[in-house]
Amino acid sequence: MKKLINRPEDLVEESLAGLALAQPDLLRVVAPGVVVRIDAPRRGKVGLVSGGGSGHEPLHAGFVGPGMLDAACPGAVFTSPVPDQILAATRAVDGGAGVLHIVKNYTGDVMNFEMAAELAAADGIEVRAVTVADDVAVQDSLYTAGRRGVGGTLLVEKIAGAAAEAGADLAEVERLARRVCDGARSMGVALSGCTVPAVGRPTFELADDEMEIGIGIHGEPGRARVPLAPAAEVVRQLAEPILADLPFRAGDGVLAFVNGMGGTPLIELHVVFGALHRLLAGRGITVERSLVGPYVTSLEMAGCSITLLRLDDELRRLWDAPVRTAALRWGR
Repeated sequence: MKKLINRPEDLVEESLAGLALAQPDLLRVVAPGVVVRIDAPRRGKVGLVSGGGSGHEPLHAGFVGPGMLDAACPGAVFTSPVPDQILAATRAVDGGAGVLHIVKNYTGDVMNFEMAAELAAADGIEVRAVTVADDVAVQDSLYTAGRRGVGGTLLVEKIAGAAAEAGADLAEVERLARRVCDGARSMGVALSGCTVPAVGRPTFELADDEMEIGIGIHGEPGRARVPLAPAAEVVRQLAEPILADLPFRAGDGVLAFVNGMGGTPLIELHVVFGALHRLLAGRGITVERSLVGPYVTSLEMAGCSITLLRLDDELRRLWDAPVRTAALRWGR
């Protein structure tokens, strides 16, 4: 194992401290594993909190800032944050208008966010939650009851964050977050495993001529281990199950998100995006908005995921709204 770390047990806290030093105008660390935007809490604004295991950076702490999350609570690598940590994040962003928890559908995350919401309610904070379960690859994987939450999480955070920034109330922010959950579908592929620092060995092994289709962001098994294929064929194997699941139809406009898993360079991700764009055009589906890059990663895993979200005027407007975070920013 070769990693630029000091001690595995200090990795998350040292990384968050470095993030805060690098982005002092955007965020601060207020407690172990709790990152909040610099101006939180904002009176009368709905607070958005998300979190999960570390190792998926920039998710979630990299999306804290105006137009997106108010707080993130990263756990240890591939480990859910604990209820007290989530509660601290919730309290830190409570501006009196309620707090929305955005939770990826992993059993530990769901359970711990539910416990934190109960504790927050005892403090008089109104908390609602949406669960992201956009992965079409498998049902009931190693860590989930139901589908996993993967790349669609970023889209929920961005669109709900834009609504909250514009002054929407808690019910409206929750409605929009659920709309994105309902309309987003994802699937990924791995070309290599990744190494959790505390473990010191890869989570799984793939031969040089193999890939895993439908992999999870923690290295969970996918649909099949198959021979390595050209990018266009990989895109077909990922996109066809996505298109069939909602289903997407000719005439739809979509946001197309090609996400790197941490070890795949942008030169390859743009090859994937080009192949996806051509495939969608051949089905009569228009790519109206796009995002390409390593945003929901799995440490140094090589591979990518594809997420499609069906768009309309409301969702398009909120996606286009200004955002200013460490990892995602556009507009004023």
